[in-house]
Amino acid sequence: MSDRPPNPTRRTGGWRLAGAPSGYLRSAAEQAIEWYPWGSEAFERARGSSRPVLLDIGASWCHWCHVMDEGTYSDPDVARLIGQHFVAVKVDRDQHPEVDRRYQRQVGALTGEGGWPLTAFLTPEGEVFLGGTYFPPTDGHGRPGFRRVLGEVARLWKEEPERLRENARGIQDALARMRSRRSSTAVALDRFVDGVRTEILSSYDPVHGGFGTAPKFPHPTAIGFLLWDAFVRGEPSSLDRARETLLRMADGGLYDQVGGGFHRYAVDEGWHIPHFEKMGVDNAALLGAYVDGAQQFGEERFAEVVRGTVGWIRSVLGDPEGGFGASQDADNAPGDDGSYFTWSRAELRQVLDPAEARLVTRFFGVGTEARMPHDPDRNVLFRLLPLDEAAQGVEVDAPPTVVLGRALEKLRVERARRPPPTVDRALYADINGRLIGALARAGTFLGEDDVVDAARRAADRLLRVAYRPDRGVAHRLDGESVSGFGLLEDQVAFAGGLLELAVAVSSSDYLAPAVRILELVDQEFRGEDGLLRDVAPGLYDCPPLAGTHDPSYPLEDSPHLSANAAAALAFRRTGALLHEDFWTEKARALLPPIASRIAGAGLFAAGSGLAAGLLTTDPVTVIVEGTGPDAAALLRAARRTWHPNVAVFAGRPPPPFSFPVPTGTTDAGSSRALLCSGISCAPPITEPEELRRRLSSATPTATA
Repeated sequence: MSDRPPNPTRRTGGWRLAGAPSGYLRSAAEQAIEWYPWGSEAFERARGSSRPVLLDIGASWCHWCHVMDEGTYSDPDVARLIGQHFVAVKVDRDQHPEVDRRYQRQVGALTGEGGWPLTAFLTPEGEVFLGGTYFPPTDGHGRPGFRRVLGEVARLWKEEPERLRENARGIQDALARMRSRRSSTAVALDRFVDGVRTEILSSYDPVHGGFGTAPKFPHPTAIGFLLWDAFVRGEPSSLDRARETLLRMADGGLYDQVGGGFHRYAVDEGWHIPHFEKMGVDNAALLGAYVDGAQQFGEERFAEVVRGTVGWIRSVLGDPEGGFGASQDADNAPGDDGSYFTWSRAELRQVLDPAEARLVTRFFGVGTEARMPHDPDRNVLFRLLPLDEAAQGVEVDAPPTVVLGRALEKLRVERARRPPPTVDRALYADINGRLIGALARAGTFLGEDDVVDAARRAADRLLRVAYRPDRGVAHRLDGESVSGFGLLEDQVAFAGGLLELAVAVSSSDYLAPAVRILELVDQEFRGEDGLLRDVAPGLYDCPPLAGTHDPSYPLEDSPHLSANAAAALAFRRTGALLHEDFWTEKARALLPPIASRIAGAGLFAAGSGLAAGLLTTDPVTVIVEGTGPDAAALLRAARRTWHPNVAVFAGRPPPPFSFPVPTGTTDAGSSRALLCSGISCAPPITEPEELRRRLSSATPTATA
């Protein structure tokens, strides 16, 4: 089959992308470059024409991907050189994470760097021989210009092809050596957990909270580990570090003080100036972390962040038919850098009355550390001072909290008039699974049924359209069609979300498919040492190009939870809900090979460290029986108290949930809470404060 339409109506440019389901690919359809989407056609074309492949991997949320599209790939000389010498392939990393994973690894082995856009030059067989990330059209930004790079690669391919193929073989050899050097030494899980603890604590930033230096990413899995560590060891330093990190992120520019939700990371150590894209996967993880924080510390600030993040997820990512889009872009126009999210003093004075403007300026540090480097008149809002201190000397007509709320509402209305950044409305199973679990937990914590209902509608849609009992869940939904079966991340994230939703609504409708998906994970994704591969060859429905069937193991958090750690947590959670050792033993068997591979990974082993720790922490079941205000108070107390592995039910849930329940029934009109740890249950509890106290304890029950 020819890759070009017949003359005289031959189309040029990126016409093959015009009908792509990915908005990121469609945005390149008007470029002069003859882009191919990922697939066998491009590699057949490369082999038939003896040309190398130029591979560009990016995403709709990626600022520098847009810069390269708008500057480099729109340059006529760049387009001419690509058309003359290369077969060009463009990939959306959200649509094909398995492709991105393999090429990030190959380019990283060559250059020591990775990220997006990922730019790679491949043999027609799909192996990297040169690569990098962002390239400007001409020399600049400390990088060689792409015109020069393309010309030199084309020359080498023509004059010294064996040299480039030797490069490709060298990269593959380097990866093979890396695989052969993987530790196979057994690591005891208690030692592994101790090592994770030590490395997390040593990487903590005592000045600004969080971990590491700039650029500064949130590490919600590390926060979860610290909370668990404080719970089981009574270690105040872990608790203090978790709380301070949550506070600093919530008060910083990383959190959108006007619209809610979190940006991807901060470019500085103090959380002041973010990289402005907002990712569904990041906000799901952070929403869970702030539910944990609100339960553990009982601080209204954390509850505010939970509400604000839920609001952003639902209003910006929410799909009217159920489910959630993937991300919100950083930019709203070519050349933009955060103008939608930032404010000048003049804009604040125009929108707010003088007292409000003065309070907002002081409270949010306008003109201080969060001025945009390229335009110091524009500011990211962050909480610089306590509100009472910021209000001193400001003549307000109401309490400061009321004035601040009124001002923020005006800013929200004004910002809504600005051209918004694009939202990628693609529905991915992994992102939706994480959001389903986080929203189910947030809704029960807040006592807001509509939030749980949003999670339920997302789950119902994916189960109806994308789930197959014999194949698991597909990666992507497009209307009523789906694609991308056989990816581990989708299975474990969606199953984990279904487990949390099943608890929130006490329904086997979500528990049963979660268990079936985990059975497929156990059967289809096993690889070396019992670890879980990112792709199951027997289920994968995309062309097996460029080694996508080769084993690859997602073990480290990045910084959100790795797929193997997510599987271990889901196995453990299922064992706790069903009171079946079978699933707990699956977690117990998976974690030692993980530990042997990533011992020493520190922050990036936090999810696995938490999963290993939970094996030594008895799960707790709370069943609240009765109706009326007393039952509601008991249920609220249970759902607003933190425990690392608790399932709270309003009434006795149906099979296949399993738990030990003391004999006896609730008297008519009375309410009680049954608190069971393992197979031991405490006498019924009728007072909310007593339930909180017992649930907060590492040994919450006494045998009845």
